[in-house]
Amino acid sequence: MQSRIEYAKAAPGAVKAMRALESYVYECGIEHPLLELVKTRASQINGCAYCIDIHTKDARTRGETEQRLYALDAWEETPFFSDRERAALAWTEAVTGVADGHVPDEVYQLARQHFGETELVNLTLAIVAINGWNRLAIAFRAVPGTYQPPQTKP
Repeated sequence: MQSRIEYAKAAPGAVKAMRALESYVYECGIEHPLLELVKTRASQINGCAYCIDIHTKDARTRGETEQRLYALDAWEETPFFSDRERAALAWTEAVTGVADGHVPDEVYQLARQHFGETELVNLTLAIVAINGWNRLAIAFRAVPGTYQPPQTKP
């Protein structure tokens, strides 16, 4: 696999804007391990190997278990995730697949049981961001495998 365009070099202003959204998401108060699960799940749905590589590594750095990462694409069938995580993963799937039938009311109601209004907007922005990164990485064939997470994440 060979990269088509190094989008960060071709459009540094655009990547700077995306990174600003990422900074906001990481500072919004949603727990970082949950954000990594959401980013990994959206990347699985979108088939973005580059982002799956990044976010599974970041999740491990933050203490996520192999068992939960391996089971993430079958989260509904496992006892490994909390009710809040399940609500976030259901919301992630619905928002990522919005073209397949919008976001069902029952998924919204479940999310609202576990997330306040501001939290749900912030969670949605996290999903928007990872879907954007997925589209950049997939369209321009970012090559997975070389990313190494920092020893400690903010």
